[in-house]
Amino acid sequence: MKCLPERKTLLFFVSEDWFFCSHFLERAKAARNAGHNVVILTRVNQHAVAIENAGLRLIHFDFDRRGMNPFTGLRTLMRIVSIYRKERPLLVHQVALKPILLGSLAARIVRIPYVVNAVVGAGYAFISTKLAMRILRPLLLFLIRILLNPPRSKVVFENTDDLSAYVQNGLVRKNDAVLIRGAGVKPEVFQPNSKKEHPPIIVLGARLLWDKGIGEFVEVARLLRQRGTEARFVIIGNIDPDNRACIDDATLEAWKVEGAVELWGFRSDIPQLLAAATIACLPSYREGLPKFLLEAMAAGLPCVTTDVPGCREAIRHGDNGFLVPAKNTHALADALERLLHNPELIRQMGGRGRQRLEQEFSAQHVNDSTLALYREILKK
Repeated sequence: MKCLPERKTLLFFVSEDWFFCSHFLERAKAARNAGHNVVILTRVNQHAVAIENAGLRLIHFDFDRRGMNPFTGLRTLMRIVSIYRKERPLLVHQVALKPILLGSLAARIVRIPYVVNAVVGAGYAFISTKLAMRILRPLLLFLIRILLNPPRSKVVFENTDDLSAYVQNGLVRKNDAVLIRGAGVKPEVFQPNSKKEHPPIIVLGARLLWDKGIGEFVEVARLLRQRGTEARFVIIGNIDPDNRACIDDATLEAWKVEGAVELWGFRSDIPQLLAAATIACLPSYREGLPKFLLEAMAAGLPCVTTDVPGCREAIRHGDNGFLVPAKNTHALADALERLLHNPELIRQMGGRGRQRLEQEFSAQHVNDSTLALYREILKK
């Protein structure tokens, strides 16, 4: 493929290739089709072929999301500076907290003309109650204040809660805050299915992290079994050892032995799995905008999730699902049980979720909004 002049290069900086493919691949392809020379800077694990087959140039970057050593951070910064200086992108699109902070500093050093920073959820540092994270938080807020929204930049949020909070706290200029809700889903890939498995399947799709509410999901499975409610509780997702909230192997093994939940691991056949499920559940503590809920809506499933930023962006209480307080297992169990005992409510809520997905959260809508943002920022 013939590349356009280098000054029209768009560089995505994302820490992990799986996250890029899940949340940004379609946008990158849309940008390529719009005439950008697209480069992906990420840690390559298993998705190099998918990225390169999409006509995107890939740069492997061994990125440590977990580390907080300042000397390691300085070395990482200098490597980013070297890459940015070599590639000379016109625009960088940086995703999540660590790429935003290091990438924005590198962009300032190299004098990259335009920056888009994508805030995708609060992250472990702002969810955790551990002492180390509480001590670190003021420093992170200081860095966010000076690096998140430099001149000639835009900051993208996935939900209205985060956008409002960042603007109100003076972390982002109001005119530079942009709402693009989630990664988008192709509705045609997911088809609602009236023929369900029995016993009914309640499915949770997420990385195996404590702050996804997986511990509460297991507790609810136990609770409903004690109540005599018949259902299978299925967790789809892989471990993420680089995340400090990762559930340890011993706990996962104990859950497998107990049998209250089924751990299916990473799966690539999500449309088929959701077609067999009856209810989607995500008891997360906080999100940007979870793609799993959007996929469940596309599959026509009612969703039971927590009343927290990100989750309530997709689910309207009593409309296409139920919102319950975070970490409240009894409220979660009651909401799931209410649906299990009311097939007509399952059908109605699932249909409204599918309709809302098509109207507000389709991949085409997200792609168009992202390209419009690029056009706006490049005019300045």
